[in-house]
Amino acid sequence: MTTKPVPTARQLAYQDWEFGLFIHFGLRTFYEGYVDFDSRPMDPAAFHPVDLDCDQWIRTAKEAGMQYAVLTAKHHDGFSNWPTSYSSFTVAASPWRGGKGDVIREFVDACRKYDVKPGLYYSPYDGSADFYTQDAQAYDDYFVNQITELLTNYGDIDILWFDGCGSENHTYDWPRIIGEIRRLQPNILIFNMGDPDFRWVGNEDGIAPVPCWNAVSSTSVSILTEDKEELPDTLWLPAECDVQMRASWFYSDSDEPTMKSLDELMGLYYYSVGRGTNLLLNIGPDREGKLPAKDTERLLEFGAEVRRRFGNPLATIAQCSKDGQTWVYEPTEAHLLDHIVIQEDLTGGECIHRFKISVVTAKSHRVVSLYEGQNIGHKAIIRLPAVKASRVIVEILECDGEPSLRELAFFYTGG
Repeated sequence: MTTKPVPTARQLAYQDWEFGLFIHFGLRTFYEGYVDFDSRPMDPAAFHPVDLDCDQWIRTAKEAGMQYAVLTAKHHDGFSNWPTSYSSFTVAASPWRGGKGDVIREFVDACRKYDVKPGLYYSPYDGSADFYTQDAQAYDDYFVNQITELLTNYGDIDILWFDGCGSENHTYDWPRIIGEIRRLQPNILIFNMGDPDFRWVGNEDGIAPVPCWNAVSSTSVSILTEDKEELPDTLWLPAECDVQMRASWFYSDSDEPTMKSLDELMGLYYYSVGRGTNLLLNIGPDREGKLPAKDTERLLEFGAEVRRRFGNPLATIAQCSKDGQTWVYEPTEAHLLDHIVIQEDLTGGECIHRFKISVVTAKSHRVVSLYEGQNIGHKAIIRLPAVKASRVIVEILECDGEPSLRELAFFYTGG
């Protein structure tokens, strides 16, 4: 008999974070037009963010309602944003802070100051290491040594974000690497590779599919291939949607016109958080070391709109009655609503496979079915054309075991 996958306490905590800031910053920031796996050489001397302000990054994230942040410690080019002892391709070889600077230190300190969970992106592929393809054992040593620095010198790190891009045909000693990571920081959450705790949604558009189940038997590991990595068993791996504010991951002088509108960002929120996944939104700090002013303004506008729509429910599950597998909300007077937010209690795994929302109309007092959905998972945001209802009925149509809702909330946003 197959045991149903259930989340760990850390996975449940991660799913509650919902919204995070992705920060692509490094030597590439100072090379306009540089792309992934670019053959052009880069010189660490070009790295000089004269006014690096990690405090501004994280303060902005916090004000926008983000609960975690992930910074590129090392991208595919191999440049280390900390003074690693295992490479000369690092901030220590730059003029910034007189060669004594450490972006990771300033980032983590800012996260602690604003109570934002720190995460570090680390590309297993490293274009600066000529032994990457020549000596797998030596590269595994390098991999472990760098990860050990990151996980011993900066206190608790909440996320280690492994990007599979570039690693498609390379074999890593994952048992060794993961063993060291878990030994150094048992509570860390690993993204998508090795021994993952959460997974990539499979695209860089910020859109989760329907349905998007939390338990999966395979993962997508790279944007460069549609091949999936088969897992040894069906595992609880909640999905994360990563997407850029602009067309580029790293800062560019030329892509400001591609900045997403508030309308598009809200759409992505419904397609990610509204489908039970986390949303990791990227902004590339500029060459001074700050989030660009227009990106900052748009991010704060986005956070404010999310709060406007979902910060003050008209009613919650506390105002509902339950009869078997049906929850009923009956207000004192009929009123307009246009959103219903449902959260399943996932402590025992995902049980609900199909549900229906009906209303009793305000005038005729007839039951009308408005919506049918599949999984609820961590959160399902149901957006409806405004309807005046004297009663709302949420009925579980298909489930594996006894369904349990963590929250049920009703909103009228008027827009």
